[in-house]
Amino acid sequence: MRILIGTDAWLPQVNGVVRTLANLTAELAAMGHEVELVTPADFRTIACPTYPQIRLAWARRQAVLDRLRRFDPDIVHIATEGPIGVQLRAACLSIGKRFTTSFHTRFPEYVRSRAPVPLALSYALLRRFHAPATACLVTTEAMRADLSARGFQRLATWTRGVDLSQFRPVEPVALDLPRPVFVTVSRLAPEKNIEGFLDLDLPGSKLVVGDGPALASLHRRYPTVHFAGARTGEDLVRHYAAGDVFVFPSRTDTFGIVLIEALACGLPFAAFPEPGPVEIAGTGGAGAVSHDLRDACLRALRIDPSLAIERAQDFTWRACAEDFLAAAETCRRARPLPEMAVMAA
Repeated sequence: MRILIGTDAWLPQVNGVVRTLANLTAELAAMGHEVELVTPADFRTIACPTYPQIRLAWARRQAVLDRLRRFDPDIVHIATEGPIGVQLRAACLSIGKRFTTSFHTRFPEYVRSRAPVPLALSYALLRRFHAPATACLVTTEAMRADLSARGFQRLATWTRGVDLSQFRPVEPVALDLPRPVFVTVSRLAPEKNIEGFLDLDLPGSKLVVGDGPALASLHRRYPTVHFAGARTGEDLVRHYAAGDVFVFPSRTDTFGIVLIEALACGLPFAAFPEPGPVEIAGTGGAGAVSHDLRDACLRALRIDPSLAIERAQDFTWRACAEDFLAAAETCRRARPLPEMAVMAA
């Protein structure tokens, strides 16, 4: 099949959306599908307000429509609700082309962490955005239930994966920190709730891997925490391996790929009982979830690392691609959007 994917999140950004789409496109190509991406690299960009490291595409509708017609895809997937997603959605609707979407990020909660915008308003806008999609792909069954209760329709579950040849138990980086070491890997921004981890009274040391707009202020506020900055490749794997427990304080992520990367490296995790961590912990005891994050951290210390490694085996990028294709096939078989639906969207 010929598959067109539009995304506002792409390299050089480092986040779960980019990681998902990069691995997805590689798997789809390996399965014999032709994939074309519409990304910010195709347009002039401007800095995102409050987060200048992220560039937003100045996407023109006609340019996106021309790409759509030229590639003539069997499947169109809109990965994000940003400028490219908006223009690709409008282009599809203008010619009656069916498409799928995905709900990667709890933007209403992200926005509320920065400004007093009511959740009901933000979710209403997102509900309208996703409404014409043949399927809206979500990360877990819990997220599917949550969005269904909020009025979203035609939801399908789309899992995530981990590259087990890269993320694995290795020799840890030498940091000489008092043990136990509680580690998190994250973009350092308000919506990630890093303070929810750093404020905890825990034994040993805290290790933070990542970069972002909050790095300087966090460094000043928490002088005893070891901030390692952004790490990639084998260096990132060795930083995972330096920990004893992985801590995931976010309440806004819909999944948390870093959780399964940590598991694959042999780190049990501690997290709040949000949909992603609950799904990933499963029934095998690879992670501890609790409304009391400190309690979860201390319980995770007692988890056998072998359980973490075993649980990571359940998440593959091939399964992620197969879930995507199942939703895409439903879209491919669907009739073109009726004129009234196009006009109403």
